[in-house]
Amino acid sequence: MNFPTRLVEEAVNEISRLPGIGKKTAMRLALHLLKADEDQTVDLASALVNLRTKTLYCQQCHHISETEVCQICSGLRRDPALICVVEDSRDVIAIEETAQYQGLYHVLGGIISPMAGIGPEELQIDSLIERAARPDVKEIIMAISPTMEGDTTAFYLSKRLKDCDVKISSIARGVPLGGELEYADSLTLGRSILSRTEYL
Repeated sequence: MNFPTRLVEEAVNEISRLPGIGKKTAMRLALHLLKADEDQTVDLASALVNLRTKTLYCQQCHHISETEVCQICSGLRRDPALICVVEDSRDVIAIEETAQYQGLYHVLGGIISPMAGIGPEELQIDSLIERAARPDVKEIIMAISPTMEGDTTAFYLSKRLKDCDVKISSIARGVPLGGELEYADSLTLGRSILSRTEYL
């Protein structure tokens, strides 16, 4: 690709590093930002810097937050007896869109994947075990994508949680096998949460 200037080339290279954006789309975006009001481009750059430097992770559930404890964990209407275990914050957002779940969450920060070099020690598992041991927690819901790695992670967690006095359930398999929660429609995901089954 021919670039008119080194500055455009640098911008295109950085934008194209984003998922789902190729060089042509990155070029269109870079040229759009170049033509747009300077304030618009500066506001975008400022928002991205703030996103990266001011975002925190909830000390309790590890979801994206602006404060030490996120809005969900500090919400007075949430049911502390339920903890829904998910792979990452995208899954929390997807489940919240269904408006079918009023419990708390626990974000693992990934799933066990030996091929990718991700073992249990890289995930937020110890803090989940600590939370599950609290007397007010009654049920742990495994809402992990039904892939081979997801099932391995859920199985590992169920073994680690067996000494805790909690019910362990899994969302119903309305989510297609091999699918990602992020891409499931709200109705299917909502029904999966409501029709969860005990994890064996």
